[in-house]
Amino acid sequence: MPTSKSTNRKGQEPEKNRSKGKFIEEPSSFHGRIPVTTMSTSSQIRRPKTLPDLLSGKTVSGFSPDAKPLRPTKLLLKVTIQGSVGPVQVLMSPESTVCDLVAAALRQYSKEGRRPILPSTDPSAFGLHYSQFSLESLDREEKLMELGSRNFFICCQKK
Repeated sequence: MPTSKSTNRKGQEPEKNRSKGKFIEEPSSFHGRIPVTTMSTSSQIRRPKTLPDLLSGKTVSGFSPDAKPLRPTKLLLKVTIQGSVGPVQVLMSPESTVCDLVAAALRQYSKEGRRPILPSTDPSAFGLHYSQFSLESLDREEKLMELGSRNFFICCQKK
């Protein structure tokens, strides 16, 4: 049964504001229509101003093409521990070793109270791999910057 209250649905007249006597219209983008005023004003996208001679050999605000590439001061590494649901994120310096990463990941894992609880937090009982499908563990003395990856997998080594 129709009510006396007017609705503002698509295809119907908009509701009249009783206090001011004006029509209330919803934004046209809400209904999928593009307003006519935006299409007629400008059809081009404004582009930001750039420096066209950035790599022409000149030094521009401290940049020189002959400069040595900067090395990151910290690395964000994601380490998944065997049986865990998701990876642990560890922030380390590039000069740290694989053994340091294993120790930091185990420390972070136990600090966050993750499950399953590890039988030991001794880093020598665990091996770091590139993935869970990699059979060979990484060398404990290798630097993190030389590994070429930032995602790793830790599993318990059987002795």
